Amino acid sequence: MSSENDLLSAAERKAALARLDGWSESEGRDAITKRFRFTDFSESFGFMARVALVSEKSDHHPEWFNVYNKVDVTLSTHEAGGVTRKDIALAEAMEAIAATA
Repeated sequence: MSSENDLLSAAERKAALARLDGWSESEGRDAITKRFRFTDFSESFGFMARVALVSEKSDHHPEWFNVYNKVDVTLSTHEAGGVTRKDIALAEAMEAIAATA
């Protein structure tokens, strides 16, 4: 039985990225990435605050960079050395949060 910390197979990753709007594989590393755009800084910071709560609860934290209305996110499970189900679950949570921003 596979664990949420097991690396995704190429087929699993491809299927996950097909369902995640705007997410892609990162260049030069085993990670996925997306740039979220919001109307202003307040909206982007609110998104980050809500994601932080989900991240803490799941003990899985994004790499991210924020400038004004943009939040660049990279997800990879460092303990596993690449993309796992934990990354996909966090990406899905981010999508849901962004949809309500």
